[in-house]
Amino acid sequence: MKESWASSPGRRKNMQANRSRDTQPELAVRRLLHADGFRYRVHVQPVSGLRRRADLVFSRVKMAVFIDGCFWHCCPEHSHQMSINQEYWSTKLARNRERDRETNIALQARGWLALRFWEHEDPEKVANTIKNVYRRLRSEGG
Repeated sequence: MKESWASSPGRRKNMQANRSRDTQPELAVRRLLHADGFRYRVHVQPVSGLRRRADLVFSRVKMAVFIDGCFWHCCPEHSHQMSINQEYWSTKLARNRERDRETNIALQARGWLALRFWEHEDPEKVANTIKNVYRRLRSEGG
């Protein structure tokens, strides 16, 4: 049997409890947008054939929103080096950053806009940015 990536059973349980969707920062932004009448799809592939899921998708204006976790996506303000299992984590997190870049490029090549925010950002500011960009894209599209 393959050895676990986790340094201990407790660490494995803790890491498995991390949510990939419906996190508190996502829910806060979604509530604000929904209250202002914005409708969107949640945790879906913006473009078929691209094996990536965005946190919010606004298909009408081709905009995908990602609210990235500080740990998993290496926030410049909050990321830190793991003291245990460093090789595994540095490789894993570097690959996450690279995947984010690849996703942005792939979406742009298909005419989509990817917006990325950090989980620690103020939900009201994030929601206002999303609304402003959405409105701008709507007006440009006719």
